Amino acid sequence: MQNELRSSKGKANEVSPTSYWNASRRAFLSAAPLSPPCVKTVKPVLVKMWSALRFGLLPALKLYLLGSKILLAQLLNKPLRLPVMPRQNGKVAIVTGGGRGIGYEVVRQLARLGAHVIIGGRDEQEGLAAVRRICEEDKEAKVEFRKLDLASVLSIHQFAQSFKERNLPLNILVNNAGVMLVPEGRTGDGHELHFGVNYLGHFLLTWLLLDLLKSSGEHGDVARVVNVSSSAHSIGEIRLNDINSSYHYSAHAAYCRSKLAQVSFSSHLHQEMQRGGFRVSSCAVDPGMVNTALYCHLWTPLRMAQRVIARLFFRTPAEGAVTVLSAALSQDCKGGYWSNGHREMTSPAFDPGLELNLWEVSMQLLGLQSDQ
Repeated sequence: MQNELRSSKGKANEVSPTSYWNASRRAFLSAAPLSPPCVKTVKPVLVKMWSALRFGLLPALKLYLLGSKILLAQLLNKPLRLPVMPRQNGKVAIVTGGGRGIGYEVVRQLARLGAHVIIGGRDEQEGLAAVRRICEEDKEAKVEFRKLDLASVLSIHQFAQSFKERNLPLNILVNNAGVMLVPEGRTGDGHELHFGVNYLGHFLLTWLLLDLLKSSGEHGDVARVVNVSSSAHSIGEIRLNDINSSYHYSAHAAYCRSKLAQVSFSSHLHQEMQRGGFRVSSCAVDPGMVNTALYCHLWTPLRMAQRVIARLFFRTPAEGAVTVLSAALSQDCKGGYWSNGHREMTSPAFDPGLELNLWEVSMQLLGLQSDQ
């Protein structure tokens, strides 16, 4: 009897080939195939690899390839030289990041032409040193430094309020300060650093000073807003649902995104001023590849190579300032996009839909009301 029970148990536990096939067939038909456990491990790894490639390596490669193309174009073109510009006596200009690099050369030339120039910058020691050098070079230069941290909404408000209390006109605003390829970080108000400093900080500064710009513009001599951007804007992508790069961060993509935002802002602001009948012009400027301190955050091997290449082939800060000054002082005050010392008809990146949406998102982020 016991032997029979054991025999029947053995038969019950046996899995015949037919029953295994039927079970497999049912699993397949129910979309639940029998799969090796390693598939569940491999899939997340592949997703991570794709994300690293899509959001990390590809933006870097695109930026460096674009840089090579721009550098080749610069080598084939003649060096830029500043044409004769009209005197700027009685004019007042603000230049952010005017303590060094392109900004310093812009301040220097504006002061030489007789303008009263205010440097807005975060580094007080650097800014005051720039003022001393310019005043030693030109005893009649009117240059001063004022503290401005574009990563702080409070600092921007304080700078703008302090300037407005002086009852000075504002004929030229050069939004030049910026960061490039910095490690992931946030401004004091929670915005991604490239977006916050390069774009949003300048957006707020311009908005707070817009009434002064409007009242300072004259017939035939409009007030100017010059946003120093970059050819990198052409490969930038703006995702309005992830404006601060919260999901996938790439310093290269973030930099290009901030430059595209500057170009979009420049275009939309110019159109708004024209529609309102105000004597204010807004443009974006590409100074080219210029040998400045912006490249200090490059990967170490690239930084070493860049130092050598820059000395041989990059534009000097004085050459980089030529296009900025041309946009700020030229009689051609139709806004647009400036490159290689002159105004281009347009930029392929101009997108009216994006410009409007970005403008509205920026207003919301800064808590501004569209009453100007």
